[in-house]
Amino acid sequence: MHHQPDAVILTGDLTQDHSLASYQLFPNLFSGWRCPVFYLPGNHDDMALMQQAFGTPPFRTETELSLGDWRLCLLNSKGPTPAGYFDTTGQQRLQQQLLSYPADAAVWLFCHHHISPMGSFIDEHIQLDAAELWQIIGSDRRIKGFAHGHCHYAYAKIQQGIQLVGCPASSVQFLLTPDYQSVAARPGYIEWIFNANADADTAVHWQFLEG
Repeated sequence: MHHQPDAVILTGDLTQDHSLASYQLFPNLFSGWRCPVFYLPGNHDDMALMQQAFGTPPFRTETELSLGDWRLCLLNSKGPTPAGYFDTTGQQRLQQQLLSYPADAAVWLFCHHHISPMGSFIDEHIQLDAAELWQIIGSDRRIKGFAHGHCHYAYAKIQQGIQLVGCPASSVQFLLTPDYQSVAARPGYIEWIFNANADADTAVHWQFLEG
């Protein structure tokens, strides 16, 4: 990345060895950065260790960002298994969060797990309560998109009028195959541009990039 963005969102699986030392690499990585860095846990993460390592700026713990007309919701999908899961409290919290937004707001959701099958072995660890989540978000026309990690694959598709975007991994990339297959590729990330005017023709734009 050749310039500092307005914010960074880390969508989980920041380490898989569950060690404090691995998380402490991130403060060094972002040393000198002026923009806020938001983080979400993935199935490989230890939330307590993340919070211990990310206790000082530029790391932030807020669960939403307001950018002009946009509301970006940062959701914790980590469950008791490698699959994603929002318990009843988590579902209710999301519903209350959406109710608090203006009727003309534009909403984009971020979390770790995917909520629509991809035809990949990673579907074994999909968001378990995806059906319940779709009941919450599927009829809310303010919700424009849903971005996630977990799949180790860059893709975009539209489902029920909501744009789904999968982020490539900063480690190994997977192929969309029923059995595990990886592909040699450089670490990936997404650059997002949200127009302050959510009704503009270019309201939101993203591109998949390699590090």
